[in-house]
Amino acid sequence: MIKKLLTYSLFCFTVSALAQTSTEEDLITIESTKQIDSFLQAKKHKGNKVVTFNEEKHKTILAKELFSMSRGAVKIKENEFEKTFYKVLEKNKTPYYRVSYIYLDGAQRTEDDITNLRSEIVTKYNNGIPFSYLAKQYSMDAYANKGGDLGWFTEGKMPIEFEAEVINGNHSLEDIFSVHIPETNAHYLVLQTHEPKHIAEIKVLKIVEAIN
Repeated sequence: MIKKLLTYSLFCFTVSALAQTSTEEDLITIESTKQIDSFLQAKKHKGNKVVTFNEEKHKTILAKELFSMSRGAVKIKENEFEKTFYKVLEKNKTPYYRVSYIYLDGAQRTEDDITNLRSEIVTKYNNGIPFSYLAKQYSMDAYANKGGDLGWFTEGKMPIEFEAEVINGNHSLEDIFSVHIPETNAHYLVLQTHEPKHIAEIKVLKIVEAIN
């Protein structure tokens, strides 16, 4: 009887060990988007997903460990209830930009009003009033509450004409420039607050498995 129990226990341990290692082995072979999608379909769990880590935003110990890993590497975290696998799918450095702006709505103001406002704002800024204060006073969208600061952003967040001027306009720090978008009658007065910078990002496949 004891012999049978020992045999059964060894069998269960072997099956469990194989089950635990098979996920890691499967992850190592995954490369394409199609493979990732299929794997996520087969491994149904609300925690299973592709996650993007940004070096500027994510400062946790886990994020730092993942950034130190090479592309294709797998990391395993385990607690009493579950095991979590992380596979680094991609490692990139993405260009980010940062400016502040004051938005003037051409649907609510005449062209003459906007021209006069722009001149008034620039004069006040040149006389020492902080741009963030002026944005809170004049800007006509939600970023007024943030002093016009967009934060770090990538291409695709703002209108094409806005991004083209920010990215390709060769503006120096503290330059103020205007952007007009006729289609939406939007007017922007933009302050170049930061130099562009490349921020490291990684895409990670996260798989969570319950421990039986």
